[in-house]
Amino acid sequence: MKSPLSAGARLPDRQWNEVRLQTIFRGCKWDIQVGDQCALASFPLFLGRDEWLRLAQWAEGLTAEALAAERELHSRPDLLNLLGLPRAVTKALRAGHPHRASGQAPRVMRFDFHFTTEGWRISEVNADVPGGFVEASGFTELMAAHYPHAVAPPNPARAYAEALRRSVAHGALVALVYATAYTDDGQVMEYIARELRAHGMRTCLLSPEHLRWEGGRATIQCRFAQGTPDLMVRFFPAEWLPDLSSREHWWGYFNGGETPVSNPGAALLIQSKRFPLTWSELATPLPTWRELIPETVAPSTAHDLESGRWVLKSALGRVGEGVTIPAVSKDKEWRLARKEARLHPSAWVAQKRFAAVPLEAEGRSYYPCLGIFTVEGRACGVYGRLAEKPLIDADARDVAVLIAETEVRK
Repeated sequence: MKSPLSAGARLPDRQWNEVRLQTIFRGCKWDIQVGDQCALASFPLFLGRDEWLRLAQWAEGLTAEALAAERELHSRPDLLNLLGLPRAVTKALRAGHPHRASGQAPRVMRFDFHFTTEGWRISEVNADVPGGFVEASGFTELMAAHYPHAVAPPNPARAYAEALRRSVAHGALVALVYATAYTDDGQVMEYIARELRAHGMRTCLLSPEHLRWEGGRATIQCRFAQGTPDLMVRFFPAEWLPDLSSREHWWGYFNGGETPVSNPGAALLIQSKRFPLTWSELATPLPTWRELIPETVAPSTAHDLESGRWVLKSALGRVGEGVTIPAVSKDKEWRLARKEARLHPSAWVAQKRFAAVPLEAEGRSYYPCLGIFTVEGRACGVYGRLAEKPLIDADARDVAVLIAETEVRK
């Protein structure tokens, strides 16, 4: 099957160097290298407008269904053990009411689409702390300026800032909470903070240990800042929160505190790759999910696991961590994943493998992944990645995805 994506011409060196520098200094893309090569592709991918609208419609349907399923899952504590969540997270979710406050804050998600021999398929949803804002926003717009026959998709960072602004008063204080030890997380928060300030809000970048939950509200308590945020943006993985030194630093993300949080800890209910294992018990209809995600089962029920027809995934892996594919991943990694899945079956899932369709660029074959963002249920932006193998992991490069307005000459 022919891919609906095509690769554009590489930017000339002078223009590319300017785009790269602007992406670093204006676009906050500080982790510019992947090994010995630039993390950014010097050419774009083109997607037809009709194809973009199709993906956008699917992403919006997936979002609506996921949020409905999340609400039902929170009312079904008997199903939480199916999701492979940390015990402390499960306990917090059972104790609280996360939708009381989280409903006041915008939700953001990213759905990872792959074009396969059977058409478009999704591999997962990033519903907890989706990355890719920097690349899908500033970098993509910088690339679009050099290709007059194409335009950038909607800017997801700007759409997110606008949604957050609508949920609070002008001049509101927004706390951006992230894993401060990671540069790639810091660059995302700084980029979003700039957009928030441009929309009239005040910002404070913090570690979760700089906040305390008292009486249902979060307060900033650290040497460099104090105050009570009107809204919180969380970019700290929810499953890491119980590892903090004290419950007062994290319990409120899950139990429905009075401070609105985007995204709430309950996002883990659909972030888990074991989410499909709950579907047979849910009343929520999930037609878009059932159409687009490959068959997903407990590893113990995939009796032909060694056939190469299945992918093993850890329930809460991120950036390709814990995803192993026979004959693609190293043999040692596959054997280790098999062992871990046997020892800890509730933390793993097996997903039917799809055949991704590669595309040619600069004389090489690449496997693309398009991460479609939704903010408050509306599609806005594409985070493109390219890998030289049919597995999108930390070695994949970032690529601008542009919407072709006219036929692209090759």
